[in-house]
Amino acid sequence: MAAQKINEAHEHIAKAEKCLKTSLTKWKPDFDSAASEYAKAAVCFKNAKQYEQAKDAYLKEAEYHTENKTLFHAAKAIEQAGMMMKEQKKMPEAIQYIEKACMMYMENGTPDTAAMALDRAGKLIEPIHLEKAVDLYQKAAGVFENEDRLRQAVELLGKASRLLVRLKRLDEAAVALQKEKNMYKEIENFPMCFKKTTAQVLVHLHRGDYVAADKCVRESYSLPGYSGSEDCVAMETLLQGYDEQDDEQVYRVCNSPLLKYMDNDYAKLAISLKVPGGGGKKKKAAAAPQGGASGGPAAAKDEEEDEYEGGLC
Repeated sequence: MAAQKINEAHEHIAKAEKCLKTSLTKWKPDFDSAASEYAKAAVCFKNAKQYEQAKDAYLKEAEYHTENKTLFHAAKAIEQAGMMMKEQKKMPEAIQYIEKACMMYMENGTPDTAAMALDRAGKLIEPIHLEKAVDLYQKAAGVFENEDRLRQAVELLGKASRLLVRLKRLDEAAVALQKEKNMYKEIENFPMCFKKTTAQVLVHLHRGDYVAADKCVRESYSLPGYSGSEDCVAMETLLQGYDEQDDEQVYRVCNSPLLKYMDNDYAKLAISLKVPGGGGKKKKAAAAPQGGASGGPAAAKDEEEDEYEGGLC
Protein backbone atom coordinates (compact mmCIF):
# COMPACT_ATOMS: atom_id res chain seq x y z
CA MET A 1 0.00 0.00 0.00
CA ALA A 2 2.80 2.43 0.97
CA ALA A 3 4.76 1.61 -2.19
CA GLN A 4 1.67 2.28 -4.31
CA LYS A 5 1.15 5.67 -2.65
CA ILE A 6 4.80 6.60 -3.18
CA ASN A 7 4.50 5.70 -6.86
CA GLU A 8 1.36 7.85 -7.14
CA ALA A 9 3.23 10.72 -5.51
CA HIS A 10 6.03 10.53 -8.06
CA GLU A 11 3.47 10.45 -10.89
CA HIS A 12 1.97 13.70 -9.57
CA ILE A 13 5.44 15.27 -9.33
CA ALA A 14 6.11 14.31 -12.97
CA LYS A 15 2.83 15.96 -13.97
CA ALA A 16 3.76 19.07 -11.97
CA GLU A 17 7.12 19.34 -13.74
CA LYS A 18 5.37 19.03 -17.09
CA CYS A 19 3.05 21.91 -16.10
CA LEU A 20 6.09 24.10 -15.46
CA LYS A 21 7.68 23.57 -18.87
CA THR A 22 7.34 26.25 -21.53
CA SER A 23 7.41 25.97 -25.30
CA LEU A 24 6.77 27.98 -28.43
CA THR A 25 3.03 27.62 -27.87
CA LYS A 26 3.12 27.84 -24.05
CA TRP A 27 4.98 30.91 -22.90
CA LYS A 28 4.16 30.81 -19.18
CA PRO A 29 4.50 27.99 -16.67
CA ASP A 30 1.17 26.74 -15.32
CA PHE A 31 1.88 27.45 -11.62
CA ASP A 32 -1.68 26.75 -10.53
CA SER A 33 -1.73 23.21 -11.96
CA ALA A 34 1.81 22.54 -10.69
CA ALA A 35 0.78 23.55 -7.17
CA SER A 36 -2.26 21.28 -7.38
CA GLU A 37 -0.13 18.29 -8.45
CA TYR A 38 2.40 18.88 -5.66
CA ALA A 39 -0.51 19.06 -3.18
CA LYS A 40 -1.69 15.63 -4.36
CA ALA A 41 1.86 14.28 -4.17
CA ALA A 42 2.17 15.56 -0.60
CA VAL A 43 -1.01 13.75 0.45
CA CYS A 44 0.27 10.51 -1.11
CA PHE A 45 3.60 10.81 0.73
CA LYS A 46 1.75 11.59 3.97
CA ASN A 47 -0.48 8.53 3.58
CA ALA A 48 2.65 6.44 3.02
CA LYS A 49 4.13 8.00 6.20
CA GLN A 50 6.99 9.50 4.19
CA TYR A 51 6.80 12.74 6.15
CA GLU A 52 10.06 14.32 4.99
CA GLN A 53 9.08 13.89 1.32
CA ALA A 54 5.57 15.12 2.12
CA LYS A 55 7.08 18.24 3.69
CA ASP A 56 9.18 18.90 0.57
CA ALA A 57 6.10 18.47 -1.65
CA TYR A 58 4.07 20.92 0.49
CA LEU A 59 6.90 23.47 0.26
CA LYS A 60 6.93 23.07 -3.54
CA GLU A 61 3.16 23.57 -3.54
CA ALA A 62 3.65 26.75 -1.48
CA GLU A 63 6.35 27.98 -3.87
CA TYR A 64 4.07 27.72 -6.91
CA HIS A 65 1.07 29.20 -5.10
CA THR A 66 3.33 32.16 -4.25
CA GLU A 67 4.37 32.45 -7.92
CA ASN A 68 0.66 32.41 -8.77
CA LYS A 69 0.01 35.10 -6.11
CA THR A 70 -2.43 32.87 -4.20
CA LEU A 71 -0.86 33.61 -0.81
CA PHE A 72 -3.59 32.08 1.34
CA HIS A 73 -3.09 28.67 -0.30
CA ALA A 74 0.69 29.09 -0.05
CA ALA A 75 0.36 29.73 3.68
CA LYS A 76 -1.86 26.65 4.08
CA ALA A 77 0.76 24.51 2.35
CA ILE A 78 3.56 25.87 4.58
CA GLU A 79 1.44 25.16 7.65
CA GLN A 80 1.01 21.59 6.40
CA ALA A 81 4.79 21.34 5.97
CA GLY A 82 5.03 22.28 9.64
CA MET A 83 2.63 19.47 10.54
CA MET A 84 4.88 17.02 8.69
CA MET A 85 7.74 18.17 10.93
CA LYS A 86 5.50 17.55 13.94
CA GLU A 87 4.96 13.97 12.75
CA GLN A 88 8.74 13.55 12.83
CA LYS A 89 8.87 15.00 16.36
CA LYS A 90 10.89 17.96 15.04
CA MET A 91 8.92 20.52 17.01
CA PRO A 92 11.12 23.64 16.69
CA GLU A 93 11.12 23.27 12.89
CA ALA A 94 7.37 22.62 12.92
CA ILE A 95 6.75 25.85 14.83
CA GLN A 96 9.01 27.84 12.46
CA TYR A 97 6.94 26.77 9.45
CA ILE A 98 3.65 27.50 11.25
CA GLU A 99 4.86 30.97 12.30
CA LYS A 100 5.92 31.67 8.70
CA ALA A 101 2.45 30.59 7.54
CA CYS A 102 0.88 32.97 10.08
CA MET A 103 2.86 35.90 8.69
CA MET A 104 1.53 35.05 5.23
CA TYR A 105 -2.04 34.80 6.53
CA MET A 106 -1.62 38.29 7.99
CA GLU A 107 -0.22 39.63 4.70
CA ASN A 108 -3.16 38.04 2.89
CA GLY A 109 -5.65 39.83 5.15
CA THR A 110 -6.88 36.72 7.02
CA PRO A 111 -5.77 37.47 10.62
CA ASP A 112 -8.32 35.10 12.20
CA THR A 113 -6.73 32.17 10.38
CA ALA A 114 -3.31 33.40 11.56
CA ALA A 115 -4.44 33.58 15.19
CA MET A 116 -5.97 30.11 15.08
CA ALA A 117 -2.77 28.70 13.59
CA LEU A 118 -0.72 30.35 16.37
CA ASP A 119 -3.05 28.81 18.94
CA ARG A 120 -2.57 25.36 17.37
CA ALA A 121 1.19 25.90 17.37
CA GLY A 122 1.05 26.82 21.06
CA LYS A 123 -0.76 23.58 21.88
CA LEU A 124 1.83 21.60 19.91
CA ILE A 125 4.86 23.13 21.62
CA GLU A 126 3.41 23.45 25.15
CA PRO A 127 4.35 19.92 26.35
CA ILE A 128 8.04 20.50 25.58
CA HIS A 129 8.65 24.27 25.59
CA LEU A 130 6.45 26.37 27.89
CA GLU A 131 8.24 29.66 27.13
CA LYS A 132 7.59 29.35 23.40
CA ALA A 133 3.97 28.40 24.04
CA VAL A 134 3.50 31.59 26.10
CA ASP A 135 4.92 33.63 23.21
CA LEU A 136 2.61 31.97 20.66
CA TYR A 137 -0.52 32.34 22.82
CA GLN A 138 0.27 36.01 23.45
CA LYS A 139 0.82 36.65 19.73
CA ALA A 140 -2.47 34.94 18.91
CA ALA A 141 -4.25 36.99 21.58
CA GLY A 142 -2.74 40.17 20.12
CA VAL A 143 -4.05 39.33 16.64
CA PHE A 144 -7.58 38.69 17.96
CA GLU A 145 -7.45 41.86 20.08
CA ASN A 146 -6.51 43.95 17.02
CA GLU A 147 -9.58 42.51 15.30
CA ASP A 148 -11.78 43.40 18.33
CA ARG A 149 -12.37 39.70 18.94
CA LEU A 150 -11.98 40.09 22.69
CA ARG A 151 -13.62 36.82 23.73
CA GLN A 152 -11.11 34.84 21.69
CA ALA A 153 -8.24 37.12 22.77
CA VAL A 154 -8.94 36.80 26.49
CA GLU A 155 -9.17 33.00 26.28
CA LEU A 156 -5.66 32.87 24.79
CA LEU A 157 -4.35 35.39 27.31
CA GLY A 158 -5.66 33.07 30.02
CA LYS A 159 -3.56 30.21 28.62
CA ALA A 160 -0.48 32.46 28.65
CA SER A 161 -1.14 33.65 32.23
CA ARG A 162 -1.42 30.11 33.57
CA LEU A 163 1.83 29.09 31.89
CA LEU A 164 3.60 32.19 33.28
CA VAL A 165 2.51 31.07 36.76
CA ARG A 166 3.79 27.55 36.06
CA LEU A 167 7.11 29.05 34.94
CA LYS A 168 7.16 31.13 38.15
CA ARG A 169 7.40 34.33 36.09
CA LEU A 170 5.01 35.95 38.53
CA ASP A 171 5.69 39.61 37.69
CA GLU A 172 4.65 38.92 34.08
CA ALA A 173 1.73 36.79 35.25
CA ALA A 174 0.46 39.72 37.34
CA VAL A 175 0.51 42.02 34.27
CA ALA A 176 -1.17 39.38 32.08
CA LEU A 177 -3.92 38.77 34.66
CA GLN A 178 -4.68 42.49 34.89
CA LYS A 179 -5.05 42.60 31.11
CA GLU A 180 -7.36 39.56 31.22
CA LYS A 181 -9.46 41.19 33.92
CA ASN A 182 -9.75 44.43 31.93
CA MET A 183 -10.94 42.49 28.88
CA TYR A 184 -13.52 40.52 30.86
CA LYS A 185 -14.75 43.82 32.28
CA GLU A 186 -15.02 45.26 28.76
CA ILE A 187 -17.16 42.34 27.57
CA GLU A 188 -19.11 42.50 30.88
CA ASN A 189 -18.26 38.98 32.04
CA PHE A 190 -18.13 40.00 35.69
CA PRO A 191 -18.03 36.49 37.27
CA MET A 192 -14.76 35.91 35.38
CA CYS A 193 -13.48 39.26 36.70
CA PHE A 194 -14.09 37.89 40.21
CA LYS A 195 -12.06 34.76 39.43
CA LYS A 196 -9.23 36.82 37.96
CA THR A 197 -9.16 38.98 41.09
CA THR A 198 -8.66 35.84 43.19
CA ALA A 199 -5.85 34.71 40.87
CA GLN A 200 -4.28 38.17 41.10
CA VAL A 201 -4.33 38.09 44.90
CA LEU A 202 -2.60 34.69 44.96
CA VAL A 203 0.06 35.82 42.48
CA HIS A 204 0.75 39.09 44.34
CA LEU A 205 0.99 37.35 47.72
CA HIS A 206 3.46 34.85 46.27
CA ARG A 207 5.40 37.88 45.00
CA GLY A 208 5.35 39.17 48.58
CA ASP A 209 3.35 42.25 47.56
CA TYR A 210 0.45 42.53 50.01
CA VAL A 211 -0.29 46.13 48.92
CA ALA A 212 -0.84 45.09 45.28
CA ALA A 213 -3.04 42.17 46.36
CA ASP A 214 -5.17 44.44 48.56
CA LYS A 215 -5.43 47.00 45.74
CA CYS A 216 -6.81 44.33 43.35
CA VAL A 217 -9.63 43.54 45.77
CA ARG A 218 -10.41 47.21 46.45
CA GLU A 219 -10.55 47.98 42.73
CA SER A 220 -12.93 45.05 42.24
CA TYR A 221 -15.50 46.58 44.62
CA SER A 222 -16.62 48.67 41.63
CA LEU A 223 -17.56 45.49 39.69
CA PRO A 224 -21.32 44.76 39.79
CA GLY A 225 -22.00 42.02 42.34
CA TYR A 226 -18.44 41.66 43.66
CA SER A 227 -18.85 43.25 47.08
CA GLY A 228 -20.27 40.62 49.44
CA SER A 229 -19.82 37.79 46.92
CA GLU A 230 -18.23 34.47 47.88
CA ASP A 231 -15.07 35.45 46.00
CA CYS A 232 -14.90 38.83 47.73
CA VAL A 233 -15.43 37.45 51.25
CA ALA A 234 -12.78 34.77 50.67
CA MET A 235 -10.19 37.32 49.53
CA GLU A 236 -10.97 39.73 52.38
CA THR A 237 -10.58 36.85 54.84
CA LEU A 238 -7.34 35.70 53.17
CA LEU A 239 -5.82 39.18 53.20
CA GLN A 240 -6.81 39.72 56.83
CA GLY A 241 -5.21 36.42 57.84
CA TYR A 242 -2.08 37.16 55.80
CA ASP A 243 -1.77 40.67 57.30
CA GLU A 244 -2.26 39.37 60.86
CA GLN A 245 0.10 36.41 60.26
CA ASP A 246 -2.73 34.03 61.11
CA ASP A 247 -1.60 30.79 59.47
CA GLU A 248 -4.79 28.98 60.40
CA GLN A 249 -7.05 31.52 58.69
CA VAL A 250 -4.87 31.58 55.53
CA TYR A 251 -4.75 27.77 55.45
CA ARG A 252 -8.53 27.54 55.81
CA VAL A 253 -9.24 29.93 52.90
CA CYS A 254 -6.53 28.48 50.63
CA ASN A 255 -7.82 24.95 51.12
CA SER A 256 -11.47 25.88 50.62
CA PRO A 257 -13.27 24.44 47.56
CA LEU A 258 -13.44 27.93 46.02
CA LEU A 259 -9.65 28.02 45.65
CA LYS A 260 -8.81 24.32 45.43
CA TYR A 261 -11.00 23.90 42.35
CA MET A 262 -9.54 26.83 40.41
CA ASP A 263 -7.38 26.10 37.36
CA ASN A 264 -4.63 23.79 38.54
CA ASP A 265 -1.81 26.36 38.35
CA TYR A 266 -3.70 28.79 40.62
CA ALA A 267 -4.87 26.01 42.96
CA LYS A 268 -1.20 25.11 43.49
CA LEU A 269 -0.47 28.73 44.36
CA ALA A 270 -3.28 28.63 46.93
CA ILE A 271 -2.27 25.48 48.79
CA SER A 272 1.41 26.45 48.82
CA LEU A 273 0.84 29.97 50.19
CA LYS A 274 2.72 30.67 53.44
CA VAL A 275 2.46 33.65 55.77
CA PRO A 276 5.77 35.55 56.09
CA GLY A 277 7.06 35.25 59.63
CA GLY A 278 4.50 32.57 60.42
CA GLY A 279 7.19 29.90 60.56
CA GLY A 280 4.77 27.32 59.22
CA LYS A 281 2.83 27.37 62.52
CA LYS A 282 -0.78 28.27 63.00
CA LYS A 283 -1.56 31.25 65.17
CA LYS A 284 -3.24 29.19 67.90
CA ALA A 285 -0.25 26.85 68.13
CA ALA A 286 2.18 29.77 68.32
CA ALA A 287 0.10 31.38 71.05
CA ALA A 288 -0.02 28.21 73.19
CA PRO A 289 1.74 28.22 76.62
CA GLN A 290 5.42 27.24 76.46
CA GLY A 291 4.73 24.08 78.41
CA GLY A 292 2.74 22.64 75.48
CA ALA A 293 5.36 23.43 72.85
CA SER A 294 7.12 20.06 73.00
CA GLY A 295 4.16 17.73 72.44
CA GLY A 296 0.40 17.29 72.37
CA PRO A 297 -1.78 19.48 70.18
CA ALA A 298 0.94 21.97 69.23
CA ALA A 299 3.23 19.25 67.90
CA ALA A 300 0.32 17.66 66.04
CA LYS A 301 -0.43 20.99 64.39
CA ASP A 302 3.21 21.34 63.32
CA GLU A 303 3.08 17.89 61.77
CA GLU A 304 -0.11 18.75 59.92
CA GLU A 305 1.52 21.93 58.63
CA ASP A 306 4.65 20.05 57.53
CA GLU A 307 2.51 17.97 55.19
CA TYR A 308 1.95 21.09 53.08
CA GLU A 309 5.43 22.55 53.50
CA GLY A 310 6.61 23.86 50.14
CA GLY A 311 3.23 23.20 48.53
CA LEU A 312 2.87 21.60 45.13
CA CYS A 313 4.72 24.18 43.09
